[in-house]
Amino acid sequence: MFEQLDIRGAWVQLGPAWREMIAGRDYPDPVIELLGQLAGVATLITANLKQAGRLTFQMRGEGAVSLLVMDCDEQLRLRGMARTVPDVPAGNLSALLGHGALTLSLDTADMRQPYQSHVPLQGESVAAVFEHYLEQSEQTPTRLWLTANREAAAGLFLQALPGASARDADGWNRVQILAGTVRAEELLELGSIKLIERLFPDEDVRVYDPRPVRYHCPYDPDKIAAMLRSVGRAECESILAEHGEIRVHDDVCNHEYVLDAAAVAALFQ
Repeated sequence: MFEQLDIRGAWVQLGPAWREMIAGRDYPDPVIELLGQLAGVATLITANLKQAGRLTFQMRGEGAVSLLVMDCDEQLRLRGMARTVPDVPAGNLSALLGHGALTLSLDTADMRQPYQSHVPLQGESVAAVFEHYLEQSEQTPTRLWLTANREAAAGLFLQALPGASARDADGWNRVQILAGTVRAEELLELGSIKLIERLFPDEDVRVYDPRPVRYHCPYDPDKIAAMLRSVGRAECESILAEHGEIRVHDDVCNHEYVLDAAAVAALFQ
């Protein structure tokens, strides 16, 4: 929090959680960058929700990357995936997804059903898309800087609070310019205190305690069992007759479930 400016900020740096998410995925570098940036912004937004809940973001397109998904709950447990062709050329978000849409789903304990928001993708980068979305939804100026590679994903978020311009007419402009000097390697490598000292040496900044982020995508056999029961016994037995087993791949968690005839029979006892 910029004490004298009525501007708030947040910083995220994902290491082990990010590496666990992409382990065994074999995504091309451009996809790693986009998915890592989405992981960063999803964590930033979920951590700053006014009411604890679970956020899911989907970015759909018609290009080489057709889908990016990121899910984060109030405990900052993160999971996500991408759907892409094998050979993805370098390019920005609009070049890789083409025309597409951003869908946000928010689920809280007191909601009968999740809230959903569906908007066109507007911007050349993940940061630009979310800057536009947040300014439209919250009616307040917002800036984001996001970066990712195979080792880490990181982001910096700034937002002017209502009345910030009355507190300091030049404050928001000054902080944006200072933050705009940040380099990708600084976001990925510096700790929060060093980053703030580097970017805002003359500002009065209050820093809050950090919160850990974890990758959380455990095996869930019950979910697979419920899905197969909904398919029905006849269809399951037909698949068994043809293949000798049923294989189900969970794209989000990258888990493979294999059921033999005995396991399938047990589902319908």
